[in-house]
Amino acid sequence: VAKLAAALEGVVLYLRNEVYMPVIGHGGEKYIPFCLTLFFFIAIANLLGLVPYGSAAAGHIAVTATLAVITFIVVEVAGMKALGKGYLGTIVYWPHDMPVAMKLPLTLVMTPVELIGKFTKPFALTIRLFANMIAGHVIILALIGLIFMFGALAALAAIPMALFIMFLELLVVFIQAFIFSLLAGVFIGQIRAAHH
Repeated sequence: VAKLAAALEGVVLYLRNEVYMPVIGHGGEKYIPFCLTLFFFIAIANLLGLVPYGSAAAGHIAVTATLAVITFIVVEVAGMKALGKGYLGTIVYWPHDMPVAMKLPLTLVMTPVELIGKFTKPFALTIRLFANMIAGHVIILALIGLIFMFGALAALAAIPMALFIMFLELLVVFIQAFIFSLLAGVFIGQIRAAHH
């Protein structure tokens, strides 16, 4: 148990100091627990999908959408806290180094683009995690389905390939947990630095 705790502490410290802190930026320590929670929730919930008769949580669009909405809220609240009134600048595009005749048309065109950009991030997080987690399961099911289509002889090839994909899924679980939590940290860091 002590060795497991030490290994887990090493993982947490690495993620905190080498991954999340550089992308969130100075003063962003309070967002580290959120990113770590995302990482461990996604990793553990999806590892359960590799257990026989288990189900990967991120294989359901409702779970990935909920995680993305929570991330969206945390990102926007982080922006409001860090920027104050300047947060409106992340919604309404208003260039400061141009004449007014140029500012108005640019504001009318770019403000909807900025607003759409805010909502595409959580949508992309949702689809990326869902698609990557469901893809491995679909491939495994297709390989196992070959046995039923072509008979027991197909099992000689289908079962080793399905086992290989399952071992690959172990890697994918951690990669997807890492990417989702890293992107959450990047989005928090971007909005907190939006006034620079």
